[in-house]
Amino acid sequence: MAKIGRICINTNKIKDAVIDTLFPKSCPLCDKTMGRGLRICRSCENKVHYIEEPKCKKCGKQLSEEEVEYCLDCRTAKHVFNTGIAAFLYDDTISKSIYRFKYHNRRTYAEYYGKAIAEKYEKQIRRWRADVIIPVPIHEKKRIKRGYNQAELIAEEIGKQLGIKVDGKYLERTVNTKPQKEMDKAGRKKNLENAFKIRYNIVEYKKIILVDDIYTTGSTIDGCARVLMEGGATEVNFISLSIGAGI
Repeated sequence: MAKIGRICINTNKIKDAVIDTLFPKSCPLCDKTMGRGLRICRSCENKVHYIEEPKCKKCGKQLSEEEVEYCLDCRTAKHVFNTGIAAFLYDDTISKSIYRFKYHNRRTYAEYYGKAIAEKYEKQIRRWRADVIIPVPIHEKKRIKRGYNQAELIAEEIGKQLGIKVDGKYLERTVNTKPQKEMDKAGRKKNLENAFKIRYNIVEYKKIILVDDIYTTGSTIDGCARVLMEGGATEVNFISLSIGAGI
């Protein structure tokens, strides 16, 4: 705060206004330029769909019936992870947003994603009492080509908001797997066999939160959780930015 005579000038506000004018932010949902101080543009406020109750007690998928506790997938499959939560329903709006985030260098979207997750699930996340947040790793070839790991950007923002340590180097993807979206459930599981490893020879964390951008069948989270459990972790929960609906 600068003081000129009797006039007080908030230099930080002036600085923010100049930055917003020269470098206007894009809406993380539609990518259009939006007004100053907004997280998403006005037209997108009713387009984003948060996951609400009822939801699966295991993976966090949105359910259509109150009487059902678990989605069909979690009723029929044995997952390695403990529990999970997701912020958004994976619909057309969020899928396009994530596509730009991953493949069109929209790294700034991570701030919105991370804040949305932290605000919605702070109590749940703190109940886990995690030692660390670990992003689901991508293969080094993909990281070099893309320039970043999208899950790591989300994890870092969540960690910043909630004061939890983030370790993006603890877990490594050793196999450059094929895209999971191209496979059925059995193929996804097979595709991720031996795809991950812990970089260090010592057990550093017991309670871990994994972070990824999309949860479909849980094969990726299970693959990571299995390696972490074998490495000495006692509890692995996950946070996903988006997730499909369950039945």
